[in-house]
Amino acid sequence: MTSKLAAVLPDLSPWRSSRDFRLLFVQGLVTYFGSFMAMVALPLQIKELTHSPLAVGAMGAVELVPLVVFGLYGGALADSADRRKVILLSEAGLGLLAVLLLGNSLLERPLLWPLYVVAAGVSALAGLQRPALDSLMARIVSHDQLTAAAALNALRWQTGAIVGPALAGLVVAYAGHATAYSVTVVGFAVSVAMCTRLAPAPPSRDAEKPSLRGIAEGARYAWSRPVLLGTYAVDMAAMFFAFPNAIFPFLADDLDAEWALGLMYTAGSVGSVAVSLTSGWASRITRHGQLVVYGAACWGLAIAAAGWFSNVWVVLLCLAVAGGGDMLSGLGRSTIWNQTIPDELRGRLAGIEVLSYSVGPQLGQVRAGAMAGWTGTRPAVWSGGLACLASVGLLAAVLPKLMTYDATTDEDAQRRRVRRDAAAGEKAETVG
Repeated sequence: MTSKLAAVLPDLSPWRSSRDFRLLFVQGLVTYFGSFMAMVALPLQIKELTHSPLAVGAMGAVELVPLVVFGLYGGALADSADRRKVILLSEAGLGLLAVLLLGNSLLERPLLWPLYVVAAGVSALAGLQRPALDSLMARIVSHDQLTAAAALNALRWQTGAIVGPALAGLVVAYAGHATAYSVTVVGFAVSVAMCTRLAPAPPSRDAEKPSLRGIAEGARYAWSRPVLLGTYAVDMAAMFFAFPNAIFPFLADDLDAEWALGLMYTAGSVGSVAVSLTSGWASRITRHGQLVVYGAACWGLAIAAAGWFSNVWVVLLCLAVAGGGDMLSGLGRSTIWNQTIPDELRGRLAGIEVLSYSVGPQLGQVRAGAMAGWTGTRPAVWSGGLACLASVGLLAAVLPKLMTYDATTDEDAQRRRVRRDAAAGEKAETVG
């Protein structure tokens, strides 16, 4: 029985072997908790001020350009600067933006435009920070523990995604937006303090300053790798067509279940947690491309079902299944990225990764808001899920190398493994 449980439960080897992984895990948990409080409070505040699904969906449009520009620049910066400093300074900036949200909410008549300004600023700083965070993981965790690290990181994110939105709905309803934003401010203060304890992560000696040429070099590398292109394209399609979070407040109204809004934001993470808590098997999987495709297809099908059914409990169950599918796809993407991309390009490719799994949701919010205003909320949800399913199937057909990817035979994965083992050997000799 013990051996069977060990084969299913999450692999904790990254937690045991890496101090920096433990610090980032706890820091991220604190940050996610506060961030998800704001994630629910902000669209709710816009809804209260405007009563317009298009105004809520416009958040995605406001966040898009900063995310694209600073995501690409942040990738180049992560390859040329100390990644620890990038993480620390951007985290402090996010905390200041949370203070602005708090100040605006305390006004007698809160203003609308600062909400969009802060949303754009958060998008810009997240674009700067995320490549540094992602590229640091392959440096602090051993090659054979990367899938386990991805599962643990997802579990951390999901814990914040479950607790944050569920409590945010109650906090906003009974204590107001200001209290929710106050929790966000405190969370970022604690996070910044923890980031100061991370070990320095300087760039390689021959690293160049951030430039358009460097960004283009990373893009050319990504374009030369059909497997990488497949991971980006599948995720972009899934999020663009089937990310209806921005219109959840209106879906709750349609189902006459306003009380369930927090649960709608939480349901997907519940499904993801179920997969994470039973992810021990994932460390033994080598066909990660199939995880990407089948997980995204499950996401689209479940989102379509969530828009079709009218019983709120069935809708919540469908959203949970969608979250489980997204988790499977995310495990495959993260493992392929970390196992195959050279360290000297890791930051720039992480910048492209940020675009692939962030631009999609931003555009998805715009699509969902516009579609809901045209056809109604529920048709906007189920039609997007079906479009996601069709697009993922098409991409799997035109990018066969993604479906046949195998970590034990892929040349890039083998090359990366040899380099990592050599670097570990040199470090051991130096310590000796």
